[in-house]
Amino acid sequence: MKPINVKEKFGKFHTQWHPHQIALVDDMQVLLARIQGDFIWHKHEEEDELFFVQKGTLEMHFRDSVEIIKEGELIVVPKGVEHCPRTHKGEEVQVLLFEKLSTKHTGEVVNERTKHEYPKI
Repeated sequence: MKPINVKEKFGKFHTQWHPHQIALVDDMQVLLARIQGDFIWHKHEEEDELFFVQKGTLEMHFRDSVEIIKEGELIVVPKGVEHCPRTHKGEEVQVLLFEKLSTKHTGEVVNERTKHEYPKI
């Protein structure tokens, strides 16, 4: 049991849209991701997903609305809700994600951005 320095962990990788695992909590994982630009529309049928913005501004697009999540804020996307994360004005955003281990990166959608494994850092 040691503290985890999130800022230090973000310094260990620079890949975009590829989450890195920093901790496990029961059947949940804590992930860090650097994101920039648009992701893909997807949903997680059985899992909620928490996004905490460490740095930057995240736009969470839903089919009927857009929520702006600023540094220090978080949003929970409920299971079954289609969403598409995007970054504000193309800036790089650093997010901490909290989700079940069973959560597929892009739900049932598979494309070139889909990751099946997350590096542990």
